[in-house]
This record gives sequence, C-alpha cells and structure tokens, in this order.
Amino acid sequence: MAQNNCKCNNSIKCSVNNCAYHNNTSDCCSLESIRVGCCGCEPTNCAGTECASFKLDNAR
Repeated sequence: MAQNNCKCNNSIKCSVNNCAYHNNTSDCCSLESIRVGCCGCEPTNCAGTECASFKLDNAR
C-alpha cells in the first residue's frame, strides 16, 4: 500500500488504483495538486489528456 495512502484531497477524485498517490479508501488523490498534461499536440477530448503527476505504485 502506498505511503501517501492515508492522505486524501477530496478536490481531486481518482480511480487509478495502481497510482502511488491513489487513496483506495476514498477514491481520491493524496497529492495537494496535480499536473494535467496532453498525450498529443492538440487534444480534442479527455482521451487526449493525462495526469502528468501519475507514479506507478510498485507495491500493489
């Protein structure tokens, strides 16, 4: 389980269970803020964006 799993930022909802910052109990992010990035040059829908703060949780 991630070290940051005890924190929960209710302003950042998250369902990515294998992220090191994911709080399993509340389905939120444990970071104070996140960075959103683009997967392509000019995204036209949400599939063209990503959470650039994602970090794979190798402990899960």
